[in-house]
Amino acid sequence: MSRRNTIAGEAGLRPAAGSTRRAGSAAGAGGAGSARSAGSAGGARGAVSAGGAGAPRVPRGPAGPAGAGAGSRGGAAARPPRKVVALGNLQVPDSLAGRLFLLCCDSERQRLVGRGKVGKVLRAAVLVDLQLAGNLVDDDGGRARVTTVPAPTDPVLAGVLEEMRAVGPRRWRHWVERRPGATVRRVRDELDRARLIKVEPHRILGIIPADRITIRHPLMRRQLLQAAHDTLRASRLVSRVDLREASIVVLASTADLRTIVTKEQRIRHKDRLAQLAVRVGPVVPALKKALQQAQSSAGG
Repeated sequence: MSRRNTIAGEAGLRPAAGSTRRAGSAAGAGGAGSARSAGSAGGARGAVSAGGAGAPRVPRGPAGPAGAGAGSRGGAAARPPRKVVALGNLQVPDSLAGRLFLLCCDSERQRLVGRGKVGKVLRAAVLVDLQLAGNLVDDDGGRARVTTVPAPTDPVLAGVLEEMRAVGPRRWRHWVERRPGATVRRVRDELDRARLIKVEPHRILGIIPADRITIRHPLMRRQLLQAAHDTLRASRLVSRVDLREASIVVLASTADLRTIVTKEQRIRHKDRLAQLAVRVGPVVPALKKALQQAQSSAGG
């Protein structure tokens, strides 16, 4: 009996021993896991505190925007953000005459440059606009003829087109030379109404009436000028250049308006300007002849 009891006692103790071992293993595993978790957390805290000590070392340079936060001391000041100028709801004039008027404005002197030429240039711009819109075509006799295409909504273009329809076909030069001063005033008034320019009447020397013209949004003028100059880049095929933008540099170059196309640009891009002039059409030679005639008349 004592032997059986001893065996039974030993048998009864074995599960307890296994349970103890399993519990110990579990406890050990839990402890190790806790240690690993604690070690990981501590490592993470250490990495954050030490600025990523485990990462590859990078040579230190001058403190930049990344190290110039609110909590940094002795670091360089953060670089100020770039200024962005927005035009809001303003729209660039759709007509070539309106764009050329802005480009002919001298911001410092607050007046138009080349005032003896601007009127004819604006007339030529109106004719190019009407031709590109399909309202005018060049007939076999070198005359401008009005088509049946509906009139444009721009009041300056519509007024010139109505005038041409009433008179009938005439040579392009005739229309370039016709009422240039009235065209300048109409384009000016439209830009003033759109609040793109500010017009202040005054008198030069207290006698001669004139207008003081201020461009309200100089950025718009710079954008127009840049778009026009881009047509002169050799990397752009002449056949792919937008005709409206090309017309600006061609007309300005023909009239020698140096606020738009400088003398150096005219010389450097002489061949390209000639190629663009062919694409613009018959208005360009008509403008050239009209300006030459005015110059010879003034000189004679």
